[in-house]
Amino acid sequence: MTKAEVVAEVSNKTGIEKVSVQAMVEAFMETVKGSLTSGENVYLRGFGSFIIKHRAEKTGRNISKNTTITIPAHNIPAFKPSKGFVNEVKEKVK
Repeated sequence: MTKAEVVAEVSNKTGIEKVSVQAMVEAFMETVKGSLTSGENVYLRGFGSFIIKHRAEKTGRNISKNTTITIPAHNIPAFKPSKGFVNEVKEKVK
């Protein structure tokens, strides 16, 4: 499902114009990105959490040059679904 399909679905279910729904979806995504870039996790009860995961420094290989490289420690955004969300998907998707 694309962002446009999400906007259309929410618009159909709520009766709100697509333009307004799109502005809300964009604002939600910007808020989540802003919180994560400032180091804060976002918790949505019953849905899941947008969290920051820390990746430790590790050694990798540059295959084309056959050399060892060091990949520095870094942070990445991640989504962790709630238990209820996970169970619902397990039950309904077969």
